[in-house]
Amino acid sequence: MRAPGAVAAATGERTRPLGPVVARLDGTPATADDLSALALYSYGHFTALRVEDGGVRGLALHLRRLADDCRTLFAADLDTGAVRAALRRVADRSEGPVTVRVTVCAPEMSLDCPDTLTPVALISTRPAPPDGAPPLHLATAAHVRDLPEVKHTALFGTLRLRRDARRRGFDDALLLDHDDRVQEGTTFNVCGWDGTRLLWPRAHCLPGVTARLLRDAAAAGGVPSLDTPVTRSELIALRGVFATNAAFGVRPVAAVDGTAVPVDGELLATLRSLYADVPAEPL
Repeated sequence: MRAPGAVAAATGERTRPLGPVVARLDGTPATADDLSALALYSYGHFTALRVEDGGVRGLALHLRRLADDCRTLFAADLDTGAVRAALRRVADRSEGPVTVRVTVCAPEMSLDCPDTLTPVALISTRPAPPDGAPPLHLATAAHVRDLPEVKHTALFGTLRLRRDARRRGFDDALLLDHDDRVQEGTTFNVCGWDGTRLLWPRAHCLPGVTARLLRDAAAAGGVPSLDTPVTRSELIALRGVFATNAAFGVRPVAAVDGTAVPVDGELLATLRSLYADVPAEPL
């Protein structure tokens, strides 16, 4: 009898469905050669975005991220026009909103670290989470991602912390530096509300597209923001904390390390409305 959680033998038997189908930008299925180096060495970068009604909020920012990170990791230029065309095809065949991940990797990557790598862009989709996700209960953990300004594929550290948090009854992990200052979530940014301003932690973290869009929309709507270092204790003492990413938009935080954080329903509705009113860029 197989123990719970054991890996199925190589007989074709599977205990659960495989993950999302990964394709090249032209729509052809990704080959084993395309995926093996990514699976073995996890050297690459990606962006995740929400495609809905033929458009994407912050599309130009997502494409710029892909282009910038491709130059950083591969010293190469990415064909963002081809990425946009692939996203358009996803939109054309999708009946509802989907979360799309565009991953850039190099099939020839190896432990020898070749000097020259030719990046390949791959695309995968999954259903977008429903609007109005419930409040998060977060557990803090000391962890600063390697090269945090790049949305890279080295997810072991953050996924381990997310898994550990969930095994302990939390929803996810909130990352702190070694001076107890708030950085980011495992796959999201955070901001706080002090009663008059949104406080965005000044930290070594990924500059999120959704965070940027929300900050700009809030400023236009008369809600000011401030970049400032925020410690764990300062965050817990605030009048509200919010998580942001492209998949769920704006999500409230109800507790950090078991300490309750106020959920201001009126402010949450305002922030969600401001973000929802950000016009999507057509594909």
